[in-house]
Amino acid sequence: MKNLAALTFAIALVAPALAFAQAQPPTRAELARVDRILRATPLIDGHNDLAEQIHDNYGGDQSRVDLNADTRTLPFPLHTDIPRLRQGRLGAQFWSVYVPAELQGAASAEAVHVQIDTVRQIVRRYPRVFELARSADDIVRIHRAGRIASMFGMEGGEAINNNLAILRDFRAEGVLYMTLCHSKTTSWADSATDAPVHGGLSPFGEDVVREMNRIGMLVDLSHVSADAMRDALRVSTAPVIFSHSSAFALVSHPRNVPDDVLRLVHQNGGVVMVNFYPTFTANQVWQWTANRSAEEARLKTLNPGDPSAVTEGLTAWVAANPRPEIDLTIIADHIEHIAEVAGRDNVGIGSDFDGVPFLPQGLDGVEDYPALFVELMRRGWSDTDLAKLAGGNLLRALRQAERVAEGS
Repeated sequence: MKNLAALTFAIALVAPALAFAQAQPPTRAELARVDRILRATPLIDGHNDLAEQIHDNYGGDQSRVDLNADTRTLPFPLHTDIPRLRQGRLGAQFWSVYVPAELQGAASAEAVHVQIDTVRQIVRRYPRVFELARSADDIVRIHRAGRIASMFGMEGGEAINNNLAILRDFRAEGVLYMTLCHSKTTSWADSATDAPVHGGLSPFGEDVVREMNRIGMLVDLSHVSADAMRDALRVSTAPVIFSHSSAFALVSHPRNVPDDVLRLVHQNGGVVMVNFYPTFTANQVWQWTANRSAEEARLKTLNPGDPSAVTEGLTAWVAANPRPEIDLTIIADHIEHIAEVAGRDNVGIGSDFDGVPFLPQGLDGVEDYPALFVELMRRGWSDTDLAKLAGGNLLRALRQAERVAEGS
């Protein structure tokens, strides 16, 4: 879910259909326990789309987005700002450098470079808060210094334009992972949300995985088809990641990870970083989203060339059909399922903040990570396992990928 606009936010802010009792707020002792864990191990989020929102909604003009202030009050509200990052105890962030799926060739590569520059500008504007990281050791060092380690996560392999030299160039730029494709199938990788062409990965797609292993770039399997997941796991000699995906067994959305793949992730030593987006994590919200999309398509057919009529009609539909609400317990369910099938060594956090139009209650923005950890504490998770979830598993996978690259 990308390219959020004013209409999307207006729809997202309509009162949800379901109300329920709020979970008991975290106690002082619980928050102190979270603090102890996250002081020792950086909380690493696998996916945040802030750079794209600044580019799309503010023309890339960072003077219009003060991250030291509360960005919820902006014309296009954001899930991310520095005070809330500190409140959420974030230690490291993979900032998505997103490639719109419709772009191809040189235009796609240019889009990545623009996003990389946006992230670099953020780091330069707030040097006391952010520092670029190029390795697992960098992440640990920056976290210990009290700053937020910042990494590039490249979302969409179309940008390499079928050229491994361009892939290597992005790695030299500091890109630590690449999502093999986004919402559309490419010439070498099948997308989860498009018609398959290759039955997974093409022979060149397998070469891309091998080269990513060789140069120390994490293979990200979010957005790819289940067959592409299986192909990549068969080929990769380094741990793979899913930067923002959830459990197919709980919600059979094609963006999610099937149990047989989760078992392969365990064997591979990879990490599935759980997405917070309710459409991927709650069946009732997935159905509501599908119904809303169908209504939007109907309105466009009935009102060709009249976007205002479509907007008005869709707003009325949402008012009459409020979005079902879920809370953070659903996200904890996905974490627990992945931990049960793949292992507690193979799960992490990949919020998708600023890449989705709405979120579960209790995970409203980057300030709310501790609430999720408290929920898992109440389910019996140990400090050791919570530290693995927070960032220990990702650091282990990244270090192993670095060792594979060093031995190539």
